[in-house]
Amino acid sequence: MDASVNRAALYLPELSSSTELPAQADVVVIGGGPAGSSAAIYLAQSGIDVLLLERQAFPRNQVGESLIPHFWKFTDLLGVSEKIEREGFVRKSGGITVWGDRIHQITFSRYGYDRPGLHVERDVFDRILLEHAQSCAARVFTEVSAACVDFGDAHWPTVHYTDKRGASNTQGSVRCRYVIDASGHSCLLASQFGTRRQVSSELKFLALWGYFTNSRYLGADRNSHAPEQCLEIRPVTFVMSYQHGWVWHIMLREKASVGVIVHTDRIRGMNKAARTAFFQQTCQDLPHLQALLQTASFIPGSLQFRPDYSYYATRICAENYYCIGDAAAFVDPVFSHGVQNALYNAAVATLAIKESLKNSRLRKRYSQLCESRMQQFYGFSRALSLGDFGANGVDRELVKAMMKTLPELELELLLVASAMTNRSENFKQLAREAGVWDGFAERATITAPDHIESLSL
Repeated sequence: MDASVNRAALYLPELSSSTELPAQADVVVIGGGPAGSSAAIYLAQSGIDVLLLERQAFPRNQVGESLIPHFWKFTDLLGVSEKIEREGFVRKSGGITVWGDRIHQITFSRYGYDRPGLHVERDVFDRILLEHAQSCAARVFTEVSAACVDFGDAHWPTVHYTDKRGASNTQGSVRCRYVIDASGHSCLLASQFGTRRQVSSELKFLALWGYFTNSRYLGADRNSHAPEQCLEIRPVTFVMSYQHGWVWHIMLREKASVGVIVHTDRIRGMNKAARTAFFQQTCQDLPHLQALLQTASFIPGSLQFRPDYSYYATRICAENYYCIGDAAAFVDPVFSHGVQNALYNAAVATLAIKESLKNSRLRKRYSQLCESRMQQFYGFSRALSLGDFGANGVDRELVKAMMKTLPELELELLLVASAMTNRSENFKQLAREAGVWDGFAERATITAPDHIESLSL
């Protein structure tokens, strides 16, 4: 059995739900990941009747274990930071990338962050958030799968669901004033409306990831260390490019998460066994990754596959619904923006809903403002991660406006990050047009980390 599932079962109490689902709520949240749980928390804390439907039983496996320090400002608002700290996740100090023939290192502390990034087992992390939502009086139901939403009555949409908790599936529905779609990459509403779009073919990648026991890891001192040292000597998130894409190595408490991002053409038509063989061979062939995994053992059956890698929805907010997290877009996670995006989306979407509940005549305006903010945030992430603007749903004016509002040190960190891959030229151009690049470039020659000569693996 997966080690992280054992840990979750050992340290986290069982989620509980009422036996019967209600027929009505102010807000229905579809999905119990970080976006959905956070939205439910914000609403419940404001005394709003919120119902959360999650299709899976928790704990459940999920990828996305690397969190950058930005996430703490949201968990502070949610009131869940202490619970996260108590769990004792691996603290990371930054990241190291090997991209082409260049090695770069980022250390969060030099950009003003006094709290660490984390490497988290997502089944444990997500369950902490979901249980916190329940403790805040959100009504949480797991193993209840939303099927579709009927918007025939614009003021009272109806969410149709399948209750899978019993011996037989039961169909039901619940009316609400607002729907929050946090259904993840299944993109319930974007799929229902036909608004989901894949990125251009040149940027069409997919992800394979799996887990290893007894893997060494790369520390902030640029040396490799034994796995039992990861709570004492802080690791970094390690990323490297290769001929067909890029890979990650993330050290967790009892295993390492390893991902291979590859262009879709490379493994088209492969079955699960062939994908597993391709994944393991790639891990063995790449020099730095090979060194970290030399003493490691692949966990049988742990390989997962995600073909619909980077995508976006052309419309994510309306008067009576909001799509947040991966239900709105998914951006190549080379800079670990996924959970941060989810937490940000939950904050702005629930603010719009709370204001709309106070003044329903302005709910269209609030949804438009929320759409602009969320598309701006996603566009910024896509421009940074994919080096892309003017296509794939990126509004360059929104991205430039965001650049102008970021705190100086946070912007500097992002600009340094953009220089760590070969995808950065378009992003730099946006920074120049926004008037934020020249000052940074002048400082960077003195303060920004340069490339590293070598790693001791």
